[in-house]
Amino acid sequence: MTDYLNVALIFLASTIRLATPLLLAALGGLFSERAGVINIALEGLMLAGAFTAAAMTHYSGSPWIGLLAGIGAGVAVAALHAVASIRYRADQVVSGTAINILMLGVPAMLSGAFFLSSGATPQIPKENLIPLTPVVLALLLVAATWYVLYRTPFGLRLRAVGENPEAADAAGVSVTQMRYSAVLISGALAAVGGAYLSIGQSSLFTRNMTAGRGFIALAALIFGKWRPVQTMLACLLFGATEALAIRMQGVPIRGTEIPNQFVQIIPYVLTIVVLAGFIGHSRAPRALGIPYQKEK
Repeated sequence: MTDYLNVALIFLASTIRLATPLLLAALGGLFSERAGVINIALEGLMLAGAFTAAAMTHYSGSPWIGLLAGIGAGVAVAALHAVASIRYRADQVVSGTAINILMLGVPAMLSGAFFLSSGATPQIPKENLIPLTPVVLALLLVAATWYVLYRTPFGLRLRAVGENPEAADAAGVSVTQMRYSAVLISGALAAVGGAYLSIGQSSLFTRNMTAGRGFIALAALIFGKWRPVQTMLACLLFGATEALAIRMQGVPIRGTEIPNQFVQIIPYVLTIVVLAGFIGHSRAPRALGIPYQKEK
């Protein structure tokens, strides 16, 4: 009985640890999308935070400086998406996709320039890694996000510009300002999720180390119906799936060992199933993806 309890506790801890970067990115996406701006760029924002945090931690020797730098990078990249989507009313999916593609190449280029290796940054000493702070932060942010969205004037305005920007504008709310704020917040939170991957779970940045986690976070956001608690539960589900996939690697089933490649695709298959089966049952904010132009 004790052995089963230990296995269960280890699996639970692994689930929470693996769900943390997903939850941080998903909460960031929640702010942006509840304000009406599609943020498919979560993957790129995580990569920006992961690379910058690892590089600055290596140079400064402080994970906190690295984390702050990663947040700054995420906000800067999110600002590009915000300007394109809000000021110039570009297609938000195209803008987000462009950022994802950009951030696949830019970190590798900078890593090659600074560290003479486009594949990875130098190894960070164990004592310079951040502790479990992002895990605790992610769980606290769920409660904080719920409170901000449903119990503060800022949250009321945020939801209003995502549902009916014309009415919000008529009530004196700056739709542009609220949407800019929401997208920049999403950049900061997604960057923290990326930084946790490079200077928390790992001890370096490797090329494309997010491996689709930004898209999984977006799927969790849709599965959670753009609500904080439900989004957290969806992230825990994906985290549990990834933890299960890790434990299944190399474990024979009925005497047959399943190839690791098939085990590793389990989280991504689940993402496709969730999007295919639940996206039609989730009601997105009414103005999501619709640029707003103030009437003169």
